[in-house]
Amino acid sequence: MNPTPTLERLRFNMIEQQIRPWDVLDLEILDLLSNIRREDYVPPAHRALAFFDMEIPLEGAASAKEPGQCMLSPKVEARMLQDLHIQKHESVLEIGTGSGFMAALLAQRAAQVLTLEIDTALAASAAETLRRNGVMNVEVRQADGSQPLPSGPTFDVIVLSGSVARIPQGLLGSLKLGGRLAAIVGDEPMMRAHFVTRVSEGKWDTVQPWDIVAPRLLNFPAPSRFNF
Repeated sequence: MNPTPTLERLRFNMIEQQIRPWDVLDLEILDLLSNIRREDYVPPAHRALAFFDMEIPLEGAASAKEPGQCMLSPKVEARMLQDLHIQKHESVLEIGTGSGFMAALLAQRAAQVLTLEIDTALAASAAETLRRNGVMNVEVRQADGSQPLPSGPTFDVIVLSGSVARIPQGLLGSLKLGGRLAAIVGDEPMMRAHFVTRVSEGKWDTVQPWDIVAPRLLNFPAPSRFNF
């Protein structure tokens, strides 16, 4: 009879069998995924799924029927983190805190992370999990990320941890010059990762390097659909 795999073996397999084949080859990113305990951020009922190539439902959301209340798959989180090229002096805004795992990864790459979660219970749970794991440079704020921030700050990096039909112009305006935004954009069954760089006051360059489908972030505008 084969022995039950240890957590470290499961973590190793996640990196070697899911993440590396998705062209995540940055050794610093791979080290982060080896050292940050993903299982600590997974709801207890689904902890056995922590290292699987899947989205994990998040209990604690106000409504289990609401879309988007999940952890993205490990390979998507890792690829977004790699492709953003975050520097240690930079500030990050994340929209869609979920369990707090992506915020924990971002915190290791950046100076400061502000992460917004629309669901009150999820925001409180993520803040506690981050605190318990010693992540001190993340502020979890219960807020609707589809709405403009009251103080109008700008960020070096903005990450949407979920999909949108289109990227709101207001978010693009919240990027500093040289800042980057990552989002999964489109409608099922075809969505693409968008990486937008602000190159001047009124110009943004976009690349769309890979395809993926992800649950919707709540309350972001969707294009009108007409039936004929």
